[in-house]
Amino acid sequence: MTQQNEDLNLNELIGQMTLDEKIAQLIQLAVPFYEGAQESGLITGPMASLGIDEATVHNSGSVLGMAGAQEVINVQRTHLGHNRHGIPLLMMADIVHGFKTIFPVPLAIGCSWDLELAERSAEIAAKEASVSGVHVTYAPMVDLVRDPRWGRVVESTGEDPYLNAEFGRAFVRGFQGEDLASDKDRVAACVKHFAAYGAAEAGRDYNTVDLSDRQMREFYLPAYKAALDEGCEMVMTSFNTIDGIPATGNAKLMRKLLREEWGFDGILISDWGAVKELIAHGIAADESEAALKAIKAGVDIEMMTSCYVKHLSELVEQGEVDEALIDEAVLRILTLKKKLGLFDNPYRAADPEREREIVFCDAHRRTARELAVKSAVLLKNEGTLPLGREGNIALIGPFATSGDVLGPWSWTGSKEEAVKLADGVRSKLAGSSAKLLVAEGCDIETATAAQWQAALAAAQAADTVVLALGEHSDMSGEAGCRADIRLPEIQLELIRQIKSLGKPITIVLFNGRPLDLHGVIEEADAILEAWYPGSEAGNAVADLLFGDANPSGRLTMSFPYSVGQVPVYYNAYNTGRPQGAPDAQVRYVSQYLDIPNEPLLPFGFGLGYSEFEYGTARLSSELMTADKPIEVTVTVRNKGSVEGTETVQLYVRDLSGEVVRPVKELKAFRKVSLQPGESREISFALEEKQLRYYHSDLTHASDAGDFIAYVGSSSKTNEALPFRLAK
Repeated sequence: MTQQNEDLNLNELIGQMTLDEKIAQLIQLAVPFYEGAQESGLITGPMASLGIDEATVHNSGSVLGMAGAQEVINVQRTHLGHNRHGIPLLMMADIVHGFKTIFPVPLAIGCSWDLELAERSAEIAAKEASVSGVHVTYAPMVDLVRDPRWGRVVESTGEDPYLNAEFGRAFVRGFQGEDLASDKDRVAACVKHFAAYGAAEAGRDYNTVDLSDRQMREFYLPAYKAALDEGCEMVMTSFNTIDGIPATGNAKLMRKLLREEWGFDGILISDWGAVKELIAHGIAADESEAALKAIKAGVDIEMMTSCYVKHLSELVEQGEVDEALIDEAVLRILTLKKKLGLFDNPYRAADPEREREIVFCDAHRRTARELAVKSAVLLKNEGTLPLGREGNIALIGPFATSGDVLGPWSWTGSKEEAVKLADGVRSKLAGSSAKLLVAEGCDIETATAAQWQAALAAAQAADTVVLALGEHSDMSGEAGCRADIRLPEIQLELIRQIKSLGKPITIVLFNGRPLDLHGVIEEADAILEAWYPGSEAGNAVADLLFGDANPSGRLTMSFPYSVGQVPVYYNAYNTGRPQGAPDAQVRYVSQYLDIPNEPLLPFGFGLGYSEFEYGTARLSSELMTADKPIEVTVTVRNKGSVEGTETVQLYVRDLSGEVVRPVKELKAFRKVSLQPGESREISFALEEKQLRYYHSDLTHASDAGDFIAYVGSSSKTNEALPFRLAK
């Protein structure tokens, strides 16, 4: 931070601003509102209805969705020429899982269980975004997810509060680094969506959330708190209600919990249009009341509606709003601008020449490929994988040559430049005797007779078949909710047609949510869940198919047996009549009559080309106290013939709490790479603080009593290690 920036007195600056100038700092507008932008003047539809005048634009505080070094420089320079105080704009954008180099979607990154690589992906995304003029990213999203019908599960790292919190911390470290002021290759992070957006009823976007305070604190809040503890600069409100009040107007949530209890003094921004949506929710009669409730709740920036600029001034004049609330919001916005060094250098790291060198460079693409490899999960393998490099291989399906492998929130990525699966496979077969036969077979949801004929001909001529299937990227992400989470029927029919030929079938899935795999899992000899792998999709998947990499991903969200189970998750409660108990009746237990209670594939599950053997786990002691942790130790051996990576997972069950406790809770994990025949002893220190939970009075404490530890390869592990906590 330069001396000029250090000497700037923000309170004095605010004192020089008119009320209207201060209020304008609280609005965020899209790119077309600004002179110097390529889309300048393209203000149509909902944007035109905002009623924003030129003076408001000249005094506005931040821009939504601008990226590109020269464009940012042009807009910032023009803006500073209009703003009498010389207050620069904050450039904000959704850099969720990469800028131009697109990494796997966050749900896939979660399945890597690799915190260091996740952090590195965010660091690279920040570097590319920063040099392109971006100051703030709307990430990470840490919403805990349990319902795969919700399209936005693709943006989360899964169903576990501990794991989500660890990934939230990693992403914040990657985006922000240690010092935003001095490290111009970083961007400020904005954790979202506060709070509990992932609990939307029926998995339907923007829908109601109804949770007890205790349940919200136990499961849904830890990841947001972890991101803020890591220094995250901003928070975005969620679209949903909390205890009957939409988050954007919820003073109890934002003022009491976020600001007073947690001590957060950074910027709170609404999601797109959420302030005005208080009217549709039914807690504001008009835009004036919406502005009143949002500012009192603590929302500093209103994104893409104009309730603040239209009504805050009159609300102040009428005595409904204390101008000090507006000053506080402006101070928070200016503080971040100062921290980023924008008053000294409003262009920050934006540099067209350096942008050309850094963005989408080979080193970044190599990391994207590595993370895509580690994020894929092998769901089934009956000896079909890895593929050999001989004979005829048919690659069939809508994703055989598709560039739609980036997933949602990859707006600066290029589908054209993404590596297609067919190209990745061809690179593996170069110089071999194998022949690759490629056919679409069908589109995502339709097919022509010619596509069918080409697919069947290719499969008939092949020794083995790879089917590249999945969801179009628009079928997940925001507003991408689906009640039927099976593959589209035309793809299931393609599987049946190819299966009838009697050839070995490997299915590669490209999708943004756990799927109902009926019609897939029973027909395939092998299934690789690739998710949306990003820019290096074809190369990464080919690495796995041919054994140049050993699958190591593990699920962080359960795959349901049927959509009728959802929400289904591993850390559920037992109920008073649990299925499978020693004294359970046949009928009068908590169960479905037509499907299992358990998911098809559980949290933590994943296969590889190595087989790992667990020795008998042991405890250092069967008694734990507050100052005496216990150690859980197990020996893991690679029984396979190739090097492999195992994710060793530690779970705990509290057998008797003041409130009911989950049947298992993840407490720690360790990734270990072993050569064939190699063994290693893995130890976990388990402390009293890891046994704490929220009681009915919301105190956070542990209870003396009996517990069980479990260590193994997934949440299904059942080897019990009993111990007792004494106080």
